[in-house]
Amino acid sequence: MSDPLLPVLLAVPVVVLACQAGGRAVRLLGQPPVIGEILAGILLGPSLLGWLAPTIQHHLLPPSVLPLTSALGNLGLLAFLFQIGLELDLRSLRTTRGAVAAVSLTGLLLPMALGAALATALYPHFAADGVGRLPFTLFVAVALSITAFPVLARILADRGLESTPLGTFALACAATDDALAWCLLTAAVALATTGTALSALTTLALTAAFAAGLALIRPLLRTLLERAGRTGDELVLALLFAGLCLSAYTTDQIGVHPAFGAFLFGAAAPRSLPAVERSAARIRAVVLPILLPLFFVDTGLHTDFSTLPAGQWGWGAAILAVAVVGKWGGAAGAARLTGSDWRWSAAVGTLMNCRGLTELVVLGIGLQAGVITEPLFTLLVIMTVVTTAATAPILRRVAGDDPRMTPAAPPEDPELARAQEAAR
Repeated sequence: MSDPLLPVLLAVPVVVLACQAGGRAVRLLGQPPVIGEILAGILLGPSLLGWLAPTIQHHLLPPSVLPLTSALGNLGLLAFLFQIGLELDLRSLRTTRGAVAAVSLTGLLLPMALGAALATALYPHFAADGVGRLPFTLFVAVALSITAFPVLARILADRGLESTPLGTFALACAATDDALAWCLLTAAVALATTGTALSALTTLALTAAFAAGLALIRPLLRTLLERAGRTGDELVLALLFAGLCLSAYTTDQIGVHPAFGAFLFGAAAPRSLPAVERSAARIRAVVLPILLPLFFVDTGLHTDFSTLPAGQWGWGAAILAVAVVGKWGGAAGAARLTGSDWRWSAAVGTLMNCRGLTELVVLGIGLQAGVITEPLFTLLVIMTVVTTAATAPILRRVAGDDPRMTPAAPPEDPELARAQEAAR
């Protein structure tokens, strides 16, 4: 009998290197690396490699290795959700006022309303067997309202905009938007998996109790991590990783996706401790580049363009149109109504329309929970790639040379200034 480890030793480096190559390639086009990583995962699946060279694809990713790579990819997913929770500044959510609150809520509610209307038409064609109309509608509505906070932060950082008025405003809106969307997504998944409204309410109550428990023990967790940090970062890293895994296990036992537990633990972890910051950076620098690409490939294996009948591409166009009109129109319209000019409003709408990896996580949760079918999953992945890829080039065109949307000039070197003055 062949060693079951051998296929993993081939599959993992192929996937990791393909995603790295894809990420670097799209960076040359001004795109965030996640676009190339997503595309690499899709191209390794049945949409390209499985269609052009099924024998090679079967050799690189045999069915026997898929449960192992899927488990490793989901472990990377948990680490990613932990990072999102850790980077989410809850203090900014408590102090949101005026335009930020208006843009966040309108950028969430309008795409949800349009998505719910579209979901009523999608339900007979794309709902999974046994899924009720309400959880399907709620899931599609939430899926069309997501903003990818981490990808948005990466796009702003790449352009040097994270500390500009536009960057800080967009990040505050995205953080508020996504915090509300995750709450609604929890409700949708709980309703789909439990089957009855009473069971869903019980699941939500238990999830809320678990989140409250994490908030209550946060001072104790801080003390524990402070003491662990005195002995070295290795213990802090082990405690954080064990905590995110145990939190994910707890929410799975409650009845919602393990990703919620990892996210909640990240939100509860103290961010101001240097040892925690260093340990989180090690997770991000090692675990995510190695394990998260396996999640992309797991996504790609469920994304098969060749199986979509010609008529379903029309549904794909409708999904894309509703997603853009709802998200861009809601955010830009709210910004305009609160007194901003059209250029600023259009830039805010463009940034809020970025979906990225967060959307893939949401879609993966819906597919694993059995809320949506693989054809609808494929159409929603296409929408995710298009809206994310469009963000950076549209932002460049909209921002122009507006000082509110351009990086601040670096401080002038006094020695260089004196030398230039002397030369004159």
